[in-house]
Amino acid sequence: MLNLTYEFKAIPTPEQGKTIEHTLTVCRKVWNYALRERKDWLNSRKCQVNACSLESEYIIPADAPCPNYAGQCKTLTKAKTFFPELATVNAQALQQVLKRLEAAFVDMKRKGMGFPRFKNRYRMRSFVYPQLGKGQLLRGNQVKLPQLGWLEYVKSREIPEGFIVKQAQIVRKASGYFVQLSLECNVSVPDVPPHGYPIGIDLGLDKFVATSDGLVIDRPRFLKEHRRKLKLLQRRLKYKKKGSHNRHKLNRKIARLHQRISDTRKDWHFKLAHKLCDGAGMIFVEDIDFRVWAKGMLGKHTLDAGFGQFVSILKWVCWKRGVYFAEVNKDYTSQVCPQCGAHTGKKDLKDRIHSCPECGYTTHRDVAAAQIVRNRGLSGVGRILDNKENACGDNLAGTGNSLVKSQRSRKKGGEARIYPAS
Repeated sequence: MLNLTYEFKAIPTPEQGKTIEHTLTVCRKVWNYALRERKDWLNSRKCQVNACSLESEYIIPADAPCPNYAGQCKTLTKAKTFFPELATVNAQALQQVLKRLEAAFVDMKRKGMGFPRFKNRYRMRSFVYPQLGKGQLLRGNQVKLPQLGWLEYVKSREIPEGFIVKQAQIVRKASGYFVQLSLECNVSVPDVPPHGYPIGIDLGLDKFVATSDGLVIDRPRFLKEHRRKLKLLQRRLKYKKKGSHNRHKLNRKIARLHQRISDTRKDWHFKLAHKLCDGAGMIFVEDIDFRVWAKGMLGKHTLDAGFGQFVSILKWVCWKRGVYFAEVNKDYTSQVCPQCGAHTGKKDLKDRIHSCPECGYTTHRDVAAAQIVRNRGLSGVGRILDNKENACGDNLAGTGNSLVKSQRSRKKGGEARIYPAS
């Protein structure tokens, strides 16, 4: 089963725009009420029986179960008789709000994420139609949605043949409304096998990308170009009265600027990913948790570069273009010589040149690290192809035991073999 998500710019009519805003408002109220219900139940269980507050206490029975998705869905159905506003919105869209809240609590425990927060009118920006019904759903540049009817959108690309629309999501951004169509096709796509010319990639703050072929690309400053204007607008926002119309207009202006920065960064990432895939059969990157980078002293520059987004986009582009993609061990890539495998020691951030004291190999520091990444990737590919004998060679520099093997080979008068660049 193959699933894709296509995003299009929506062009709603004034009536459809009011319906979308009304749906977002009701979804926000359902989210806040359900979150308040869960939060009150948790707070009522924090205090011990012999140490209750003398001022106030939660009136919740001791045998009341913990609110969950199933229980809150039943409560939502009963609440429509007391609150007619709930009946004006698609029932499945409201159920999806409760499902997202349930997923937020699961992620909080399983992934260590933060406690779900209440949403104001700026934070609730999307809702989902999980089922679109039967019949014709697409007509030219229009899609048929519940309660909205035929919604027009900018048809920037065609729907692939053989795919059917399973669900739709309406997203409100600073530049307008967008519709995300989830497409499904009953086909089985095999993984891309290792083949072709290998390329190793090293990511960094000084040089955004350095490849094993010697290509070095500087890191663009997406935020720095608009930092002055963004700082001025946020300073003006400080003196606006909360809830006023002028504050709302200024908030939208700041959001449009942030979206422009985000769209520029994402577009650059896609273009760079396609450029790296040109002429490559295998691409290897380091397995790095960039969330750790974002917490350091250079966190602002790390978030501006968007390394995690670039790796995700590169992985998708590689799959789409039939290029093998793999992640390798990140440890000591800058401390090993890619030519002979000798350990050159730890380098400071100011040291940008790799110079091996053993073999005299000299190149850019990031290029040398990318060559180590390529060697480790080829070593792993060899183990996948043949578990008994590494087809690509176990003696590539920087691949696990290559340091010990290279020291033995130098004692015997030989050198560690490296995969040819061409």
